[in-house]
Amino acid sequence: MKTFLAKKETVQPKWHIIDAEGQVLGRMAVKIANVLRGRHKTTYTPHVDTGDYVIVVNAEKFVVTGKKDEQKKYMFFSGYVGGESYRSLTEQRTRNPQFIIEHAVKGMLPKNRLARQMLKKLRVFAGPEHTHEAQNPTELPI
Repeated sequence: MKTFLAKKETVQPKWHIIDAEGQVLGRMAVKIANVLRGRHKTTYTPHVDTGDYVIVVNAEKFVVTGKKDEQKKYMFFSGYVGGESYRSLTEQRTRNPQFIIEHAVKGMLPKNRLARQMLKKLRVFAGPEHTHEAQNPTELPI
């Protein structure tokens, strides 16, 4: 019996929607990363993008465990000497909650060109509305 390897032309991605309200950030990011990679499919092939599109709504309503709200910091660098700045998780949540989920998912994908292509299939929205109703996304249980 031959081993099945998916091809880029034969992959037909689907659209999934995830409600982040009340979900733990890390556990949700693992599920999203696996769907983006295609690990939930029987046709998963590591060197081919077999994943699906993921829409995340209510991005500002996720939860974290422990004292991460005060202790976790995100570092930004302007490129200039002394241009390093830090933001806590709570401050980042008020400014740009989409960044937090994208950053968590990006850290769980492999570090290569294929992962950058997979990350483009992630759409994160702060509120309950999204702009992808035409794709008929299915609810993804977490």
